[in-house]
Amino acid sequence: MKKFLVLLAVLLLGTMAWADEKEDATDRLDNANKVLTEIMNTPDKGIPEEVLDGAKCIAVVPHMIKGGFVFGAKHGRGVATCRTANGWSAPSFFAVTGGSWGAQIGVEGVDLVMMIMNEKGMTQLLNSKFQIGGEVSAAAGPVGRHASAGTDWKLNTEILTYSRAKGAFAGATLEGAGITQDEDAIRAMYGRNLTPRTILTGKVQPPAAAQQFLATVRGAKAIAEKK
Repeated sequence: MKKFLVLLAVLLLGTMAWADEKEDATDRLDNANKVLTEIMNTPDKGIPEEVLDGAKCIAVVPHMIKGGFVFGAKHGRGVATCRTANGWSAPSFFAVTGGSWGAQIGVEGVDLVMMIMNEKGMTQLLNSKFQIGGEVSAAAGPVGRHASAGTDWKLNTEILTYSRAKGAFAGATLEGAGITQDEDAIRAMYGRNLTPRTILTGKVQPPAAAQQFLATVRGAKAIAEKK
């Protein structure tokens, strides 16, 4: 009887932990959707149409860190989706750790947006782990309605990075940051273990919780063009 009660307690705790993780993953999708919507509703200070049009994948980390004057990005959890032959993929979940940032005085939360611009960057995102500045290059992305013809953002940069803090949106550097799959969130959202490659190449149907986020991604360029 005692063993049965112990087993029951373990099962209940596991179920509660799974439910909490799924709620956190759903909240992350909702917050990522909110970040992207707010950014695209201010296109003159947002991501240029050319960048949106050329991006292979879009990744958003809402409220990445809390910090002071000059800080390191200790930890953040985000969502990503990639273009497939049938549209944008179901979202995969990931964590970002490390990486040096510039000064952000009095920042309480930073939203991070990463635009993966070519096949090499997308290939790394499909893997379970990579480092920005190591396997892939990253640079602060251009800001505004259109990217300047004089910029070299199209050349060899795999990832364009942006940050938003207290309403200020700008290109950001994230050198040295490590990206790893968030296995717990993936398992909680999809009910089984899946790899980022399986999810981001369109082999998994998007969950209901991701529909609004994906709708915003699909409509991002159209929103910018109307402003």
